[in-house]
Amino acid sequence: MATTFPSIVPSATSHAVQDYRSLGWNVTETSTGIDLTTDNRIAAVELTGAQAASVRRYLRANNLSGPVIELRGPHRREIHLVVGAAKAALAIEALRAAGATVHTDGATIALPHTNAAITWGVSPAEARWTPPLVALSAAVRATAATTIRPQLRNVAC
Repeated sequence: MATTFPSIVPSATSHAVQDYRSLGWNVTETSTGIDLTTDNRIAAVELTGAQAASVRRYLRANNLSGPVIELRGPHRREIHLVVGAAKAALAIEALRAAGATVHTDGATIALPHTNAAITWGVSPAEARWTPPLVALSAAVRATAATTIRPQLRNVAC
């Protein structure tokens, strides 16, 4: 009968879990990877298509970028991690009205580790901060306004 000994070298996944927990995130290691559970400290806003691209450019141009998860596939999908959702009911409403999916109150989000379909667009280590949800809502509103203005100029001329 062979004896097995516990590994004294933590796996890369265990290191990632420890790193995420050091950020104050509620994470769980599962059979499919690492999941973030949203709570009163961290939430997530999912954007798609041209809206995701416009918001990403706006945040980068204004030095407001936070951690962003990219979901690979035929259509662009990004999940922006944010704080302050508990005090942002109106901003959440506005985001949902603009077509965003807001993940709060115990929703789980798969975090990148070895799955090639999920990667960091902006990793937590690269991000200057984790922006408040209201800042992301303002970015969505600002980018929506800039896509409408050229149409208005054409009509007015």
